[in-house]
Amino acid sequence: MLDHVFLTVRDIERSIAFCTAELAPLGITKRVDYDGSNGPSGHPDLKGFGANGRIFFWLKQGSADSSAAHVGFVANSRSDVDASYAAAIAAGAKDNGAPGIRLYYDPRYYAANVFDPDGYSLEFVYKSWQH
Repeated sequence: MLDHVFLTVRDIERSIAFCTAELAPLGITKRVDYDGSNGPSGHPDLKGFGANGRIFFWLKQGSADSSAAHVGFVANSRSDVDASYAAAIAAGAKDNGAPGIRLYYDPRYYAANVFDPDGYSLEFVYKSWQH
């Protein structure tokens, strides 16, 4: 199980707005700004997102490398997958797989995929057997 993920983004304000829109349908609405000067030498400033008392998805300003990561977000229903996909597209994402069943994984695997403004591959996933 993962505790947190950092993504490096080119335009931190654009990415905050994008993530705020796309993650809200999943209930990921808590936001935290972390001042890197409070950490060890060289620690970056971070913009965090989370839910249920945890902050687990972090953005940092820098040179984005979209080939370096794919992030899958847990959705609680098919409608949450649909809503996050729609919010992401409305916020400027590019389609990388409309909402639907991913039979190549499992007939109960329902997901949608987008590329965020930096080109990162993001997935919204509902796996009925995990709920």
